[in-house]
Amino acid sequence: MAILDMSKREPSSPSTPQRAKKSLFSFVKTTSSLSSFSSHIPPQKPSLTFSRSIMEENIDNADTIIKKWDHKESSNEKFTSLFQEDRKEAKEYIQCVKDLKKAMHFFVTQHSTCNKLVLAQNLMQKAMKRLENEFYQILSTKKEHLDPESVSKSSQSSHISRSISVDSSESTDLGNEIQHTTSAESISEAEHLSLLTMSDLKMIADCMIDSGYAKECWKIYRIIRKSIVDEGLYRLGIESRSSAYVNAMKPNVLEHQVKHWIDSTKIAVKTLFYGERFLCDHVFSTSKTINETCFSDIAKEGGIVLLKFPELVAKTKKSHEKIFLLMDLHEAIAELLPEIESIFSFDSISSVKVQAVSSLNKLKISVLNIISDFELSIQRNSLKTPVPGGGIHPLTSSVSDYLASLASYNGVLSYIISDSTSTKFAETYFDSALISETPENSSVCAKLAWIVLVLLCKLDCKAELYNDIALSYLFLANNIQFIIERVRQSTLKIILGDEWILNLERKVKLYSTKYENVAWNKVFMCLPQSLDPSISSDTIKEHFKRFNESFEATYQRQKSWVVPDGTLRDEIKVSIARKLVPFYRDFYEYYMVVLSGEKDLEVLVRFSPDNIGNCLSDLFHENVRSRSLILSSSTSLPNSCVWQCIS
Repeated sequence: MAILDMSKREPSSPSTPQRAKKSLFSFVKTTSSLSSFSSHIPPQKPSLTFSRSIMEENIDNADTIIKKWDHKESSNEKFTSLFQEDRKEAKEYIQCVKDLKKAMHFFVTQHSTCNKLVLAQNLMQKAMKRLENEFYQILSTKKEHLDPESVSKSSQSSHISRSISVDSSESTDLGNEIQHTTSAESISEAEHLSLLTMSDLKMIADCMIDSGYAKECWKIYRIIRKSIVDEGLYRLGIESRSSAYVNAMKPNVLEHQVKHWIDSTKIAVKTLFYGERFLCDHVFSTSKTINETCFSDIAKEGGIVLLKFPELVAKTKKSHEKIFLLMDLHEAIAELLPEIESIFSFDSISSVKVQAVSSLNKLKISVLNIISDFELSIQRNSLKTPVPGGGIHPLTSSVSDYLASLASYNGVLSYIISDSTSTKFAETYFDSALISETPENSSVCAKLAWIVLVLLCKLDCKAELYNDIALSYLFLANNIQFIIERVRQSTLKIILGDEWILNLERKVKLYSTKYENVAWNKVFMCLPQSLDPSISSDTIKEHFKRFNESFEATYQRQKSWVVPDGTLRDEIKVSIARKLVPFYRDFYEYYMVVLSGEKDLEVLVRFSPDNIGNCLSDLFHENVRSRSLILSSSTSLPNSCVWQCIS
């Protein structure tokens, strides 16, 4: 039927004269076509006569109520809303429109030639125009009760389903029910007003949609609510930016923009878009199609603009420091992704979800590329100048600090590098026991351990720059010890595990032992392996002479060598003292009796056992305190402790 099937028509606007003409023409055309069949209609039964009287009464009742509130016929020039504090008349108005629709349906099917049908159609036009104005007034004048924050809070209240899901066909007074809920559950005044406003909108929308005026309803809703969303994004500082604009940002500006975006996006998703989706779902709960169309028109553009920014950042010029901004962005989107997928669940707005996933993938690729570039930068480090004294190489410090910072993003990294090819290679390279120790971090563990291995290989090359082999070993021991301490002081300890640290500690022990053997072997060789009473005084003098020269040369050469880590420094000195001092003391005390009568004995025997211990205690300290690479937590044993350890 042309009159009843109003959802299929395309009226221009309820406020234009053309609508009334068109609707009336449609009505006349329909009634004319139906009149040809009137001769075939059987005589009316008493029940039909009674029903007709009721329907006519409905039309008369609607005529009284609708004309009372018709703005053109009202004596008040200022628009007065139906939905005042007392909503009884609003409910009566909605009910009379429903009764009017039933009457129209009755007369079209039973009495198509009845003159009441024309009146009913005109009344329906006026009623829809009135409700359209009411809908507009509520949306435009009560924005403070429909702002996303208020709606979001309302949606999270336990009473929400009971308070605002009341069908307008129920006889229970809506205002009374909300009043009862408010007093019973003590919701805030703002939530109470928000619930009332949302219920008013739903009541009007249900009536207009049911009467065939859905298009007029959602057009008004879409225009006003889209402006609310756009304004909300603008206030949050979210705006469309080009790739060139983002690429031209200075590092400090970009960092500020990223932090601002993360904070703003949490508000936009959790409050702005969530509240808007909830409001749209509620107002248009009777029509999934209208609900989807409205929300798509309102939120699609803003959602894409919001989630496009991380992708633009991911495409900017890469640097090792930028990886942390990228991981911050990745973490923020990943945390919000379930809510994004829930809010933008409609097929018509899936492009917002696609944009979120695209940004995640672009960020992931960018992070992996930066990590790969970082590995290559270690391998390509071309510094040919050896670090004075075998101290900490700048590469060791920078790589260790960088890895410690990466470890603080363990959760993000585990997601990003879990399925990367380089990580799988690293996992196959390392002992499975190492990886299985922390299965939840296995990919991160393998990747970071691999980078440390790359660093160790490069340090082996740096060690070859030293002309003194002993200093090469000391250099390796120092740098590996530095790595161990950085691992212990950061999240790397949890990721890499105790077994990995023990493996590196064994390397430190190995290199420090090799240093001792190479550096001090000549000194030990100057002394006889056993005390022989038959040895001549000239031979004894020769032993002392060679020892003096060898120890002096070794000591002077190593005075400029350093061991920044206090614990390692004391371990090395104590180890040397435990071997050398007792060995020399036995030689010294046994043969000094033979040389007691010799002239210039002080020249011949230049070092006493105490002198040897003091000299060893002074080693590895030069410039240690002035070096910025000293571990702040390292402490050194006092000189006397060396003697305590060997006594």
